[in-house]
Amino acid sequence: MVVFLKVVLLIVSIGLIAVVLLQKGKSAGLSGAITGGAEHLFGKQKARGMDLLLSRVTMGLAIAFIVVALLVAYFVK
Repeated sequence: MVVFLKVVLLIVSIGLIAVVLLQKGKSAGLSGAITGGAEHLFGKQKARGMDLLLSRVTMGLAIAFIVVALLVAYFVK
């Protein structure tokens, strides 16, 4: 059981890293940090298409990572 959970944790970790790296940056350098940060913070630009899919997959994998990590910690003791 513990070995299975560790393998699942490894797969989820690699998947989470890959999905985060596939996402494009939200700002373009310093100018994007100054002017574009507020627009993303308050949701004036909505994600569409692939950005929306990658965002949802990232959220799902992050939740799966937390759950599996807690299960591994519980069973390993």
